[in-house]
Amino acid sequence: MGKTAIITGGSRGIGEAMSLKLGELGYNVVVNYRSPSSKALSDAIASKLQEQYGVKTLVVKADVGKADECKNLVDAAVAEFGDKIDVLVNNAGITNNSNFIDITQEAYENVINVNLLSFLHMTHLVLPYMVNHSSKEEQCNIIHTSSVGGLTGVINQADYCAAKAGIIGFSRAIALEFAGRGIRSNVIAPGMIMTDMLRGVNQEELHALAETIPEGYIGDVSDIAGAMEYILKAPYLTGQIISPNGGFVLM
Repeated sequence: MGKTAIITGGSRGIGEAMSLKLGELGYNVVVNYRSPSSKALSDAIASKLQEQYGVKTLVVKADVGKADECKNLVDAAVAEFGDKIDVLVNNAGITNNSNFIDITQEAYENVINVNLLSFLHMTHLVLPYMVNHSSKEEQCNIIHTSSVGGLTGVINQADYCAAKAGIIGFSRAIALEFAGRGIRSNVIAPGMIMTDMLRGVNQEELHALAETIPEGYIGDVSDIAGAMEYILKAPYLTGQIISPNGGFVLM
């Protein structure tokens, strides 16, 4: 039935670019979305994947901040494509953009649930479908979307940065735990990338922001999808952070 990839938050922005790249690489793709407004976007991605790349797709609604809904997502993928999962892309993410003294406990817990705990839930659920099938020659991959915010900290993003930093530690631990067993774990930490969120801000402010980046411009979602492709094709790479950020953060 071919190789299978699950991507959380795969319906828009960076997630959409990654979903399409997975199809281009020949994976059957399980596209996850959360909000009802993303259903049409997910269906459109599924249609494009099938028409352009001839791969099979499955669209699954799930709030991956909740463990039981993560299980439903993984169960649906296994029921559709079998008990081997080749790639997990933990990509779902939200932000509050709030000063930490003003934020509510419910709001920051929601960010931690979606941006960090979902990565743990999904990895915990998917690993059994990797360890029994992976080998040095037939590797499985877990790719986590973090952020430069997890490397440097960002004003009004304390909860977001805490989650994104946690992702890095988690990925490294998983990489060590499963090294030599055909499972690799790596992180992509994007810098400023042109998504709907940035398109909606004041364009003069956006231009000023771009000038703070050594390369002089805001990155594209294709830069992140390209980093994912590199990881998938790099068998000796595990426990690492790749940060397409135009030189904004030097590692």
